[in-house]
Amino acid sequence: MPIYEYKCLKCQEYFELLVMSQDEELELRCPKCGFENFERIISTTNYAMGSGSGPSQKVSVKTRNCSTGSCTTYDIPGPST
Repeated sequence: MPIYEYKCLKCQEYFELLVMSQDEELELRCPKCGFENFERIISTTNYAMGSGSGPSQKVSVKTRNCSTGSCTTYDIPGPST
């Protein structure tokens, strides 16, 4: 069940929406102003690793300019699949 984040294009309010299933019909409106025009935004990532023993692993962050402004890539340590 993903939680999606949106930004209202009228009042700039950020809000979240929990999607229970793909078949669920959603009425998307800004909870602050009721406007129906918004954009989906990429949420920040939180994580916790291990029990604290062993070598410390840190997130690698790379920010670069791209056609839509700036883009950030996060390399989160952990097992690769």
